[in-house]
Amino acid sequence: MTKEVKQDASSNSGEHADEKKIVVPGEVLIEGMDYLPGKNCFREGNVICSRRLGILKISGRVVEVVPISGPYMPEVGDMVIGVIDEVQNAGWVVDINAPYMAFIPLSGVREFIDTNRTRLSDIYAPGDLIYGKVMMVSPSKSVHISMQDPKAKKFVDGRVLKINNTKVPRLIGRQGSMISMIKNATKCWISVGQNGMIWLKGENEDIAIKAIEMVEDYAHTSGLTDRVDAFLKNELGTQNNVSGELKNNEEDGK
Repeated sequence: MTKEVKQDASSNSGEHADEKKIVVPGEVLIEGMDYLPGKNCFREGNVICSRRLGILKISGRVVEVVPISGPYMPEVGDMVIGVIDEVQNAGWVVDINAPYMAFIPLSGVREFIDTNRTRLSDIYAPGDLIYGKVMMVSPSKSVHISMQDPKAKKFVDGRVLKINNTKVPRLIGRQGSMISMIKNATKCWISVGQNGMIWLKGENEDIAIKAIEMVEDYAHTSGLTDRVDAFLKNELGTQNNVSGELKNNEEDGK
């Protein structure tokens, strides 16, 4: 490989000139042994290269590529939004917007269930929307979901939309900055699934949805926070700073 990449060695913030640029498979991302290959990257000699078409991301010493597209692949620890598909004797089958279904075992719920007295469909019925944590992904792609996490819940109302799962990190933002800005401005409660499923409820749901869709459409561009900030101020008719956190909203994402 002969292609070289420019590196902004003078940056004190840990960001690089080429960060957020679109890269292709096999492209050299960065030179030197001071960096480590992360997701969708590999080392070849003195350089780190991309395995996927995606957006370059450098976090400290770790170089990653966030895919532009592709199916959601569950990872342990992910918070996901799913739809109950089927009730079985030992638990519930859940559609989590992945190539394969997930499963909530009886041991994955908070309360003890006496199956002789309680119908499992009274707890979660087909069509119910849940927010749970991926607790296991086996080599054969068997996925178990737990509802024991403090953030786990069953949604009883609100609205749901779906975005490309690869755009979720951009929607969440650094330390939750982007999603907090949207929550605070629109006064909406929003739960973000790593699988690209989003739940929201609040005063300005339509504006929140438009802001989320803007993040999805322009995830690969720089200056996105300012763009979304300006959109929210224009739509809501305020010049106040809309960044911050909405009180009593749980933290979303990783």
